[in-house]
Amino acid sequence: MPTAAQKDIDERTNLTGSNKFEMLLFRLGNAAGTERSELFGINVFKIREIVAMPTVTAMAGAPQHVLGVVNLRGQVIPVIDLPAVVGCVPKSGLNIMLVTEYARTTQAFAAEAVEDIVRLDWKQILSADEAMARGFVTSIARLDGDQNTTRLAQILDVESILQRILPADQADLKANSSGPALKLRPGAIILAADDSFVARAMIEQELKALQLPYEMTKTGQEAWNRLQAIAAECQAQGLELRERVALVLTDLEMPEMDGFTLTRNIKKDPAMRGLPVVIHSSLTGDTNEQHVRSAGADAYVAKFAARELDVALRDALARYEAVVA
Repeated sequence: MPTAAQKDIDERTNLTGSNKFEMLLFRLGNAAGTERSELFGINVFKIREIVAMPTVTAMAGAPQHVLGVVNLRGQVIPVIDLPAVVGCVPKSGLNIMLVTEYARTTQAFAAEAVEDIVRLDWKQILSADEAMARGFVTSIARLDGDQNTTRLAQILDVESILQRILPADQADLKANSSGPALKLRPGAIILAADDSFVARAMIEQELKALQLPYEMTKTGQEAWNRLQAIAAECQAQGLELRERVALVLTDLEMPEMDGFTLTRNIKKDPAMRGLPVVIHSSLTGDTNEQHVRSAGADAYVAKFAARELDVALRDALARYEAVVA
């Protein structure tokens, strides 16, 4: 008989099949020069644990905004001053530490207070405009739906924050090609989807290194709409979709429609079923990677492992005979 805790875990896990997710809401203090304390959010699946702020050991020569390190049950992890990163001033201090897992790395973010955990549909998430996306906000959550008076929460682009504060091994991030240039059928493209400005730039860099023509979208919904439009054009011209789209490369967490839903939509559509899908996400861990497999994706690559992405794209394209000599 499943326990109440197990039922709760199973219920949260099943959200990935319904274009829903749970978001942790927290506060970082007042915006600089104001008395406003705005809400920020992060996907619960990326939170490993939340603990009271422990004693932090300062590191000599630490990057800006890195408070130091903590020893959490034998694992030494860096602690980032999140309010300082986004320009907020905590009213009551740094009281909470959010321990997160991104792209198979563990780090902690200092925050002022945790507010709540809310269950949302990805349709309630809107892309941030280009100016915000180039900063640290990737999207805006409408917490009460589409009401005019809805509360808003800013979803931080943690990938961008980590890349700026704790840049990963540059050798691994650098676009590379492990073999000869790939040549798709004439007129075919790679359709990519990612809501992070930093991620899109890195994906474009890698696809250019492979000399693969591509089209970039910012949400799963935008990618799905584009696929449907291309499929309709192909049907009218008597072509197969694979003659226009060789592969879909998608993130998981995206406004309007997540990558799980996008992948399932593709795999259950008779006109698209033969289209390879590669997931490229910072949402890692055994449970999340199992979700990727259950959605029907052909491969999973953790951000930002350029070498792994190169291999995954080559394997998927070869398996579906999407490349030509």
